[in-house]
Amino acid sequence: MVWARAKPQGMGCTAPISQLRKGQKPQVRVAMASLMAATAELGHLSRTVPGRRCSWRLACTGRCRSCRGRDSMWQARGPPAWRPPAWHPPRGLKKMQSSLKLVDCIIEVHDARIPLSGRNPLFQETLGLKPHLLILNKMDLADMKEQQKIIQHLEGEGLKNVIFTNCVKDENIKQIIPKVTELVGSSYRYHRGENLEYCIMVIGVPNVGKSSLINSLRRQHLRKGKATRVGGEPGITRAVMSRIQVCERPLMFLLDTPGVLAPRIQSVETGLKLALCGTVLDHLVGEETLADYLLYTLNKRQLLGYVQHYGLGEACDDIASVLKRVAVKLRKTQKVKVLTGTGDVNVVQPNYPAAARDFLRAFRSGVLGPVMLDRDLLQGPPAAEP
Repeated sequence: MVWARAKPQGMGCTAPISQLRKGQKPQVRVAMASLMAATAELGHLSRTVPGRRCSWRLACTGRCRSCRGRDSMWQARGPPAWRPPAWHPPRGLKKMQSSLKLVDCIIEVHDARIPLSGRNPLFQETLGLKPHLLILNKMDLADMKEQQKIIQHLEGEGLKNVIFTNCVKDENIKQIIPKVTELVGSSYRYHRGENLEYCIMVIGVPNVGKSSLINSLRRQHLRKGKATRVGGEPGITRAVMSRIQVCERPLMFLLDTPGVLAPRIQSVETGLKLALCGTVLDHLVGEETLADYLLYTLNKRQLLGYVQHYGLGEACDDIASVLKRVAVKLRKTQKVKVLTGTGDVNVVQPNYPAAARDFLRAFRSGVLGPVMLDRDLLQGPPAAEP
């Protein structure tokens, strides 16, 4: 398989430090949540490594007063020891913790295509012992043949309250309010025991449909329109919002929160699954890398809907060949200057990044058919309940 040859070897930044300081987005293979810390550390090294440009003077050649003084200090004391960048909880997670005293229950929303991987373990650690309901959204894009196995696997991990939903068509949305009412009624509310209203916090990784769930609940129970912005990319919700009413009987309010990824992803493949589902911006991982992994997954599962969709004739495991044919079919080309002995010549080539973006867009919209990315994990035994 091409994927076996093209598998990324962890995180690596190829952008020069000067570009990082100018605010340009570096090309990172697998960035995930440690991208900010790694970028900050690169900026730190640019100020402390002899011979590098001074970070405060981009035009410096290494001979300014501050650089010479630092070099002479290093000759006397030796270079300082490198320390790995420390991880600090995101501002959104701190805001969630501060709002816990106003919350009766927590609804965690996750993508139904990756029900067993990619969830943030910090949610359970930092958000206390509040009643917990797991919503596996986007069930219309997932292969639901293994639904019972998924539920059994999650029960083995201690998650006994799971609901599959589709917020676009409001499938199974009416099951949420009765389930939340049952969970809150069977738990101790502490200082909120006298309050007749319920306050629920909606959490999850980016771009799994948290805001869409709130809007869907309002449509079902209040017959009202959107209350929160939604979008097909991560980062639409950037702060913990004020309470949003979603039901009158019982009186229930929801808190929409920004998506928070785990500080460390379990494996490269788990990170690629998250990126395929849109929890990470595509350019941070690379559109062609994601398209390569998507092609590998579709061929491995024998899901050949892309062959018919793009009129390829037969399945192929070479991502370059597939993207070339996709670009030709969609007429996505680009002019590239090639230096020859007689001068520059404009050559028309297939636009591989544009073809990769269309390939990913077709997968995420369901055009290529429903896919269960965690099918391999279902074959193993469920984790024992702690």
